[in-house]
Amino acid sequence: MSKLMAGVSGVRGVYGESLNPHVVQKYSASFGIHQKQAYGKGKIIVGRDSRTTGVAMLSTIVSALLSVGLDVVDLGIVSTPTVLLAVEDSDAIGGISITASHNPPEWNAMKFVDQDGMFLSADKAARFLQLVDAEIDWVDWQEIGQLTGDAEASRRHYRQILDIPYLDLAKIRARKYKVVLDSVNGAGAAISPMLLEALGCEVISINEAPTGIFAIPLNL
Repeated sequence: MSKLMAGVSGVRGVYGESLNPHVVQKYSASFGIHQKQAYGKGKIIVGRDSRTTGVAMLSTIVSALLSVGLDVVDLGIVSTPTVLLAVEDSDAIGGISITASHNPPEWNAMKFVDQDGMFLSADKAARFLQLVDAEIDWVDWQEIGQLTGDAEASRRHYRQILDIPYLDLAKIRARKYKVVLDSVNGAGAAISPMLLEALGCEVISINEAPTGIFAIPLNL
């Protein structure tokens, strides 16, 4: 049995072992209560990577957040920086990125984002983790949150990258780079091809389907 790992960087574990729907519900509801206590009722932005357990994680997280009286915006499969930027550019009171980063596909995790689009500070993470074992104050039917979707977060993200003033887009595009992009069947396929094509690159994509069955590089 794997050990659940919880700390400043979030909570992660092997899904179905240390990380299960009960654990996910407890941490996501407690995070929602923490943010609501800090900023008042508002919305939480949620995005996920392509892991096969992502939909199950998302469903549990959304249910928990709605049930503590918060609205939820689902970005779908996006990169973690896209979640951070979406929170920063909105009036959301926080966000959750569902991703276990470099860990193998059996792992999943939640990374908790503060109102400013940054991960929780050490002090705030400590206060939030103190709530996890407390009884959850579920709201009644009149206070339940609302779920909406946002399919444009990745597109807004890459457009903001193109707006960085010190990028010489004309010079980059003039080089007509040919790029082989291996997304390893992960969430990078949601933004990387769009950005490269906008930079004038010829993109050859492999392992671009976000299946969560991560491709293993060949030892050539």
